Amino acid sequence: MTALEKATGDVVLKFEPFVLHVLCQELQDAQLLHSVAIDAGFRNSGISVGKGGKIVMAVRSTHCLEVPLSHRGKLMVSEEYIEFLIHVANQKMEENM
Repeated sequence: MTALEKATGDVVLKFEPFVLHVLCQELQDAQLLHSVAIDAGFRNSGISVGKGGKIVMAVRSTHCLEVPLSHRGKLMVSEEYIEFLIHVANQKMEENM
């Protein structure tokens, strides 16, 4: 809270979810992994194919969080709300595990 109160610009609390990139030899391997990831709850997963034919399967969760806390040095939320956000972010980290 001390650092946040001293901030002069915009402050954002940001939590980014788990991401795993897997290089696959065959498209069918990527498709199988994609199905497994989706079934396991990683709904933002996807397959990309590069110019050289490189097939990458990205396993991504949906556990993101991005909340502005201050604007131009002015705190926009209460300390209680920040404590709540930290609790939510820690829960999301546990879900990532």
